[in-house]
Amino acid sequence: MASISTTAAVLPLLLLLLLPLASASKCNKDDKRALLSIKSAFNNAYHFASWTSTSACCDWYGVECDPGVPGAAGRVTGLFVITDSNPPLPQTPLLVGNIPSAITRLTHLSVLLLSWNSLSGPIPPFLSQIPSLTIVDLSFNLFSGSIPAELANLPALLGLDFSRNRLTGSIPASFGNFPKASPPQLVFNHNNLSGDLPRELGVPEWSVNRFIAQQVDRRRFLPVRGGEGHPADRSQPERVRVRFEQVTFPVNLTSLDLNHNEITGTIPAQINQVEPNFFSEFNVSYNRLCGEIPPE
Repeated sequence: MASISTTAAVLPLLLLLLLPLASASKCNKDDKRALLSIKSAFNNAYHFASWTSTSACCDWYGVECDPGVPGAAGRVTGLFVITDSNPPLPQTPLLVGNIPSAITRLTHLSVLLLSWNSLSGPIPPFLSQIPSLTIVDLSFNLFSGSIPAELANLPALLGLDFSRNRLTGSIPASFGNFPKASPPQLVFNHNNLSGDLPRELGVPEWSVNRFIAQQVDRRRFLPVRGGEGHPADRSQPERVRVRFEQVTFPVNLTSLDLNHNEITGTIPAQINQVEPNFFSEFNVSYNRLCGEIPPE
């Protein structure tokens, strides 16, 4: 079955589906000024060699303009700065330092991909000021601090990938405000997050959803208990302890990976009520389960 790292690879694939191949030849002057400010903030890194004042910004390397967006002709909708993750020789990451606030001036930005760099400092809350954002991938960097609660206010969000950083603290309770019918894909593995999973994610009782399924694997999360379950055992915070019989699965569950924990009990028969056409991953290996596997 797929691992967390495999799941995290979904976002780059989703980017390819979201973005058109064609690029508009025009360039909005406000977007161009914002991009040149971003280039300057990153000390004119080599990645920005094509970003010149004499050329159209929609033709610049790593910039995408979507001519199909109504009222947004020549507006920047995608920004991509990513170091090759499998270079033949060691190389210096393209970007270092903090994300500049000038990015908020890209008012039609939909996809932001800045992975595999050496960006550091906190993930800026001002990203929530770009309501058009659908995908934000900041994986494989050096970000520290907490996850901004303000990101829950992004109305069109489809996915966040903050994996492989140095983030600390807990998951913001505000993330429980995401639409329950179509929550964004959230990938935060390989950080130093801790604390309880927000109860708001599972009201009225703890239920496994796409968010929890991707985050629990080998992380320092402690589950919010559900129903008449016992409180989480905090003696070994590296692993999750919960009895499976006390968990209710949502019928729109798409993936569940809880391997290498201390989950006990039997797999509930209710798992068969999950929609099979979308339930692509189920991995509860290396736990303390017992009993028979429910028949299909």
